[in-house]
Amino acid sequence: MKKIELNAVVTQRIDMAPGLMVLRIAPLTGPVPVFQSGQFAVIGLPASAPRSPLADPEDPGAGPERFIRRAYSIASPSLPGEHLELFLTLVRSGELTPRLFALQPGHQLWLGPKITGLFTLAEVPADQDVVMVATGTGLAPYMSMLRAGITSNPGRRFAVLVGARHSWDLGYTAELTTLARVCPNFRYLPIVSRPKEEPTAWSGATGHVQSLWEGGALEKAFGKKPIAATTHVFLCGSPLMTEEMTTLLTRDGFLVHEKARPGQIHVEKYW
Repeated sequence: MKKIELNAVVTQRIDMAPGLMVLRIAPLTGPVPVFQSGQFAVIGLPASAPRSPLADPEDPGAGPERFIRRAYSIASPSLPGEHLELFLTLVRSGELTPRLFALQPGHQLWLGPKITGLFTLAEVPADQDVVMVATGTGLAPYMSMLRAGITSNPGRRFAVLVGARHSWDLGYTAELTTLARVCPNFRYLPIVSRPKEEPTAWSGATGHVQSLWEGGALEKAFGKKPIAATTHVFLCGSPLMTEEMTTLLTRDGFLVHEKARPGQIHVEKYW
């Protein structure tokens, strides 16, 4: 097997919570590849790379000579920059994330030559409102979109609805809270599903992120009910969330976006 050269380097690591981190990487030669907000990069490491001590033991017969690649949505803006930002959660039984969680600044990894994906705003009219629904690290592509300056368009409204088990798993809370304060056309609606496990009382919404839509929280935040004629909804996160949200949205008259039949529901299958 031909050896794959590690062509990128970790420039910064930010641990947000146990098993949750931001990893910034940069190519060793050349600029960061051009991409659109919402797209994903493929990164990889050899199986011989060490795993995080927090990960589950790996099957010793898994094959140490293999090379492991996975796709990750980009959280940094689609503007000329020095690095790509990834928002990662540790999958203890996984193959690649336990190895990524063993990396520190200066460590090398592999970055695919092309960034791709269709989960972008390219086919959303400029006067349509955009609702972004996520669980966990499904927030990453929305951070890229927001950081690219899309909230500067006063002709549309934006909302991020994000759910996690605990408040410390939400990610980017300070940035999104600040954005909601300074941008009149942006709303940030977080929700946690295990409020009893919070070290201090949680005063926000509780339950799953689907309930924010079903219970009318977004309608209250926007001042009127989002409808298919004026709103596009993006879904990124757990399969259960995307399936249940799709059911709720289709009930309300939204259509899943397809190449042959444009619609208002855009789904990124995260795993």
